[in-house]
Amino acid sequence: MMPIHELLNRIRWDAAFAQGRFVLGYYDRVDDRLIEVPLSRVQLTPGDHFAFQVTDADGYTHEVPFHRVKSVRKDGELIWHREH
Repeated sequence: MMPIHELLNRIRWDAAFAQGRFVLGYYDRVDDRLIEVPLSRVQLTPGDHFAFQVTDADGYTHEVPFHRVKSVRKDGELIWHREH
């Protein structure tokens, strides 16, 4: 399986592949549930292979480790997933 940071880099740098609407699903330990956010709300720091920032619906920014990412959807279709 491709590591999640490599998939996100492909979305960032491969213009043909990046066409579409991407949604990232990550596990929230506090709420004990999967949270799905549009990739447009995810901030990646170049060179950081450990975490990313996501802005929630209330405007708060959270740091999320890459190992908590469980799924990626493109136009509603599951293109990447990791078991719990």
